[in-house]
Amino acid sequence: MAQGQFVSYLRVSTERQGRSGLGLEAQREAVTNYLNGGQWSLVAEVVEVESGGRNDRPKLAEALRLCRLHNATLVIAKLDRLSRDAGFLLALETDLKRSGLRFVAADMPDANELTIHIMAVVAQAERKMISARTKAALQAAKARGVKLGGYRGAVLTDEIRSKGTAAKVARSQAKAADIAPTIRELQSQGITSLGGLAKALNERGIPTAMGGTWQAIQVRRVLARMALLEGGAVLLILAVSVRPETGTVPV
Repeated sequence: MAQGQFVSYLRVSTERQGRSGLGLEAQREAVTNYLNGGQWSLVAEVVEVESGGRNDRPKLAEALRLCRLHNATLVIAKLDRLSRDAGFLLALETDLKRSGLRFVAADMPDANELTIHIMAVVAQAERKMISARTKAALQAAKARGVKLGGYRGAVLTDEIRSKGTAAKVARSQAKAADIAPTIRELQSQGITSLGGLAKALNERGIPTAMGGTWQAIQVRRVLARMALLEGGAVLLILAVSVRPETGTVPV
């Protein structure tokens, strides 16, 4: 029984199919049948017109952005609507795990747990062969008297700390990139104050990076990150010079 929020991804192979709706209705019906019977909400439906042999999928990227934004599950009618290429599916699964996202295929509900791994068995076997050759080379080196390094305990160096900080910054920038289109849309509607933006994001059911509700200070930080992403020095100055007592930008 389906629970939670979902983003539907539908794909057809030709522009003619996209215009006529041929194939789309069947996919839409399969998704609806899968979801029905549970407490769910469909955040968005994204349609892509692209061949299954191509891995350049801007609409799929948009669907994943919406999933990250709403903490939603990507739902598709059939597994082959994603791709028939095992390498692409494995990379996609890795990206989903790294982002903490989930996807489900209506025709194969266990595909995200089982089928992709089976399809990627060749790549996994190749990695095992590389590992085996590496171990054999190390054993041969040891037999020749080469002293191999052992574990001496983890040391928290400045380099490790720097990498950790860089990773946190990268995650924050990625979240800002995901939410930027929504904030720009709200601003175009005349919602420009920090408090107003926070309220609008909460009303749309969009959680913060930590999964909580938006406050003015969090919107302020996102605006600053957006300015860095867009290379807008003026936007950055405005974002960091907001009057905290009013949540407005000085003119």
